[in-house]
Amino acid sequence: RYLIFKFVRKVNSFQQMNYRKFQADKIFTGFEFLDPGHVLIMDVEGKVKEIVAEMDAGDGIERYRGIICPGFINAHCHLELSHLKNSIPPHTGLIPFLLDVVSKRDHDQSLILDCIENAEKEMELEGIVAVGDICNTSITLQSKCNSKIKWNNFIEVLGMKDEKAEANLLHYEGILDVFNGAATNMKSSLVPHAPYSISNKTFEGINNRTGHSIVSMHSQENPAEDELYAKGTGDFIRLFNKLGLAESPFPVSGKSSLQSCLPYFNKQQRIILVHNTFTAAEDIVFALDHAKEHLSGVHFCICANANRYIENQMPPIDLLMKHKAEIVLGTDSYSSNWQLSIAAEIRTIRKELPEIPLQCILQWATINGARALERDDALGSFEPGKKPGIVLLDNALQAKKII
Repeated sequence: RYLIFKFVRKVNSFQQMNYRKFQADKIFTGFEFLDPGHVLIMDVEGKVKEIVAEMDAGDGIERYRGIICPGFINAHCHLELSHLKNSIPPHTGLIPFLLDVVSKRDHDQSLILDCIENAEKEMELEGIVAVGDICNTSITLQSKCNSKIKWNNFIEVLGMKDEKAEANLLHYEGILDVFNGAATNMKSSLVPHAPYSISNKTFEGINNRTGHSIVSMHSQENPAEDELYAKGTGDFIRLFNKLGLAESPFPVSGKSSLQSCLPYFNKQQRIILVHNTFTAAEDIVFALDHAKEHLSGVHFCICANANRYIENQMPPIDLLMKHKAEIVLGTDSYSSNWQLSIAAEIRTIRKELPEIPLQCILQWATINGARALERDDALGSFEPGKKPGIVLLDNALQAKKII
């Protein structure tokens, strides 16, 4: 009799408090799949109450075909490059791609703002709830202030010359100040662009300014990046020549670019390494070992469609998984992708590597990404008290925002 009373009281409480109840062919919690006999209970504000057996949920269940999962985390994007959609041809390789981006960045500001707005809306409708966004300017600020998405703004420093390091850092700190003075849905920090664009003193300056911050860095997108540090030769010399430099401004270390540059960070930063298209096993081990002593964590961001777009190459996901590296997903920008969709990234990985369980990939897209952006207190999983949003994946892994 007591058990019956307890059951009725629980069902009635869900009805009286006007909860929303969601059921699907599968629920992915952020960690694992649950069978269709479960119901996700949220309050009217989208906060998770609990996941219960269907018999305990009461009436008014919203039923969906497919998978419901927490909102997606896009750990790497360049929103301010959204006006470059279809402007740069695919499969050019990294060096021609970079030259194209530099030459095509400047457009009419109203066009750039419209494209930023459209890209932001696209990501929201695709179920993306948080973005790690690379910023060279503050042009995205207006759109972000009006956005439902949570933004981590990575103010990207470029500076190849030691003698200009302090002036460059002051310039980008000015942009950081603009973002820091804005709305509360944003977190902002200084970050380096890539090993091939940051001088020693610039790296040191960023390290000194980013203790316990989140730091994103493009890493090992092209074999020439490792050759630059190991030997001081390769295709990047051609890029430097076009930028007016007769030779590489970086010291030859005899090591890979990652092993040469990651040690600059030693103040318990959380590092997101982006692309990793040509990262070797020894680099993964090096990064994980360095993180144990000097960092709060290290995450490897895979942008599968951008890797296909630029280099027509997939990163070594099998090696990352073998070494238990924490993987997250990103879209990169419209200069290097056909869409800004984490679901599309999931589909590409599934097509290229069908042996990887979907549960793993969805973890990368949800709870792993939330941890990388330090938003796992509210996003990334269906745990009581969180407001992670809900995205529906159909049988073709097409995404639609539910909440």
